[in-house]
Amino acid sequence: MTVEDATGILDPARPDVSRPGGRDVPAFPVFDAPGTPEQVSDVSAVHREITYARAIGFRPLKLDIWLPRQASGPTPLVLWVHGGAFQLGDRRELPPTFAPNSVFRLLNEAGIACATADYRHSLEAPFPAQLHDLKAAVRYLREFAAELNVDPDRFGAWGESAGGHLVALLGLTGNHGGLEGGLGAQGHSSGVSAVVDFYGVSSLVDIPPMSMPEGFFPAALTAAVPPGMSLQPEYMLVGGSDDPELLAAASPVSYVDAGAAPFLLVHGDSDGLVPHSQTDLLAAALAEAGVEHEVVTIEGADHCFFGAEGRMADILDSAVRYFSRKLGTP
Repeated sequence: MTVEDATGILDPARPDVSRPGGRDVPAFPVFDAPGTPEQVSDVSAVHREITYARAIGFRPLKLDIWLPRQASGPTPLVLWVHGGAFQLGDRRELPPTFAPNSVFRLLNEAGIACATADYRHSLEAPFPAQLHDLKAAVRYLREFAAELNVDPDRFGAWGESAGGHLVALLGLTGNHGGLEGGLGAQGHSSGVSAVVDFYGVSSLVDIPPMSMPEGFFPAALTAAVPPGMSLQPEYMLVGGSDDPELLAAASPVSYVDAGAAPFLLVHGDSDGLVPHSQTDLLAAALAEAGVEHEVVTIEGADHCFFGAEGRMADILDSAVRYFSRKLGTP
């Protein structure tokens, strides 16, 4: 069977497929419906382990959806995207400086739904697979907006580190059809109306080499890395290449135009992994294109806001308030 042969079988618009011999079988599911949420607090109900997209040859892509229980009407929704240098992490993990589940809970307390999605890491598939995955997640959430009681016209995206890079791309490429990918639900926009980017990379061409202390990546962690491949996240993301054209094609600054969503950029001035200059580059590009944006610099903060742990409540609250202003509440 070729990809072309399989297209009809995997098309969710086709209710059944006839096998040779006249026997009908249902089409293989491209994604799953949300199901029934689990009530986890007075504030939140959670749909867990939802497969939002399947692709032949890859693991199913999962998301969790945190819904505010007290909502009286359709709510805004924010997609949270985890960091991990495009190499590690999953949708349930927040940085060690964040309280467990804090992002999801705080959004729900503000009357905003939150979806948190997995995406393929760099050794599973090179860029733009990661962006394709998250665009599929956004389309999925619009596909089931009525069932989830969310407003498909009020979506935002929030991410940290590698996740900041990816949500920036979501906010910049809503009208770039060539970056949609073919995964998951179709027929919906993948654009978002507001972005919060915590210390994300904006230009892979200009990021300094990552310097890690001896033993930071134990041998058991690197055992699956192909021999000779650089551990530099930006090179891994584009298939192990240092080609400036490939790196630029995976960089948010390459896609800034006047149609971009508004941005809140938050970055520590002592970030030793992703320097504040990465935020400066994106802010300058947004300003040149006339895109609404704000920059908040956290004094003394390293990556993940280490060194600013006592200010985390205010930092997270500022992001939630930004979404409340840009997306509204019920």
